[in-house]
Amino acid sequence: MNQLRDEQYKNMWDNRYKEEGHAYGKEPNMFFKEWLQKSEPGSILMPADGEGRNGVFAAKSGWEVTSFDLSTEGKSKALELAKENHVTLDYIVGDLEQLEFERESFDAIGLIYAHFTADKKSLLHRKLDSYLKPGGIIILEAFSKKHLHLINLNPKVGGPKDIDMLFSIAEIKADFENYDVSILEEKEILLDEGRYHTGNGSVVRFVGRKR
Repeated sequence: MNQLRDEQYKNMWDNRYKEEGHAYGKEPNMFFKEWLQKSEPGSILMPADGEGRNGVFAAKSGWEVTSFDLSTEGKSKALELAKENHVTLDYIVGDLEQLEFERESFDAIGLIYAHFTADKKSLLHRKLDSYLKPGGIIILEAFSKKHLHLINLNPKVGGPKDIDMLFSIAEIKADFENYDVSILEEKEILLDEGRYHTGNGSVVRFVGRKR
């Protein structure tokens, strides 16, 4: 059953990224952009990087970027965008459960709307934590559990409709407990990111430095 669900999830993203244009635009997420610029460039891991808007921004800012996503269509779009911007991405297609990276090998991890199924979410966060160097940072923005109400009011704002895939501050604290927190907040923001993130959304934002 899980395998079937995972395949359906992958197909959903392939179909979305097959559409003309960029589903979430070509510009980086504003929160990610703001916080990434506060750190010296190094190596960054970008899970669920989709069509590459955030990975490409990081590469343009001098970072050595490793992106991954379930979607082959997302990879194609991301590599096109990288070429347009005269940068390169090391982009891997695969499921985080199967992917392995060297322990403590990245200076930063960008988790921008990287929503995982409820049964995997905390396990995958801890797996990602193991790839981050001590002193490295995580930058996370994702939809909060309060967002479900806003999707019902305006489906164009996007986001999972399964509340267990959405985030709470308590979950972030538990998953990333060995971090010095720069910011951890839940707030309502106006999203204007392509066709699928348009309108008021409730998000959790987290920036932390690994001890």
